[in-house]
Amino acid sequence: MTVTRDQILDELRRIGLPGGGDLVTRDMVRAIGIDGGHVRFVIEASDSDAARGMEPVRRAAEAAVAALPGVDHVSVLLTAHGPASPAAKQAPQGEAPSLKIGRHPTPQAPGQTGPQRVAGVDRILAVGSGKGGVGKSTVASNLAVALARQGRRVGLLDADIYGPSQQRMMGVNKRPGSPDGKTIEPLHAHGVTMMSIGLMVDPDKAVVWRGPMLMGALQQLIGQVAWGELDVLIVDLPPGTGDVQLTLCQRTHLTGALVVSTPQDVALLDARKAIDMFKTLKTPVLGLIENMSLYICPQCGHEAHIFGHGGVGLEAERLGVPLLGSLPIDLDTRLAGDAGTPVAAGEGAMSEAYAKIAHGLIAGGMA
Repeated sequence: MTVTRDQILDELRRIGLPGGGDLVTRDMVRAIGIDGGHVRFVIEASDSDAARGMEPVRRAAEAAVAALPGVDHVSVLLTAHGPASPAAKQAPQGEAPSLKIGRHPTPQAPGQTGPQRVAGVDRILAVGSGKGGVGKSTVASNLAVALARQGRRVGLLDADIYGPSQQRMMGVNKRPGSPDGKTIEPLHAHGVTMMSIGLMVDPDKAVVWRGPMLMGALQQLIGQVAWGELDVLIVDLPPGTGDVQLTLCQRTHLTGALVVSTPQDVALLDARKAIDMFKTLKTPVLGLIENMSLYICPQCGHEAHIFGHGGVGLEAERLGVPLLGSLPIDLDTRLAGDAGTPVAAGEGAMSEAYAKIAHGLIAGGMA
């Protein structure tokens, strides 16, 4: 009898941690692999200092899973999401960075021309849409979590300056620290390194900025955040085709863009504009994601295509790019996002749907 993922997680829930909680509720288990009787997984601590104190936890997890029926061998790797930062330790916890966000952009350094790479970041994926209300931010946060659960080192940047929401969806509310008034220390949640301007401004006040301030803020969030070593950085763009998109594509070396749309004709009209914008800015569109593709009644199982059916798939075929996935309207997804724990962090059909998209991105070399 082959052991299952759920059985492994049930055992790991019994492993208590010094600060409270367990390996599963603290979201520290990554990349579970099952090959017959051989099981492997990763325990990911927040930084190298935390990892050094968790060797007893690793041994306990290894022993617990090894005792399960059908398990012949267990390999448990202990790793850290990022290095310890001595400078960050010296900064008071919760203190706002002593730097101004929303300044005018600075010119490129002498000798720099064209889009520049972000130090330590291998790939950058922009998640965009032609209009608001299609679930782009929900898709971005869940994709980030799904990729992290498959062992990738993932960052998430909320670049929706006027309407930041990732801090709520990812369940973080601390103000980032700045050890020197220049470098911004990102936060971590659900295995993802994340940053949002929503963490650095008054949440009850509107951001009323002109274009240059938007561009300067984006430049700071990309260039001054200590992202560390990342396999992929997901950038949640604002809707439309404005200054933020223009700045990102012209000044940052992007792997490509993912465009999210609902299947209705009106949404596709705007999605085509987003696609054309990326084409104009020489940013490859790597695929489309159809969100709110259908509604399944929880009482009778009837499927209703509230926003139409198949429109995004036909558009992807017309463009010659892959349809990366179709996601239904789902109440649990909305509840999970409002509660600060993306649905991709749990189990179930929606988590599996995001895991499938994440697997496709990894297999295609995009993440």
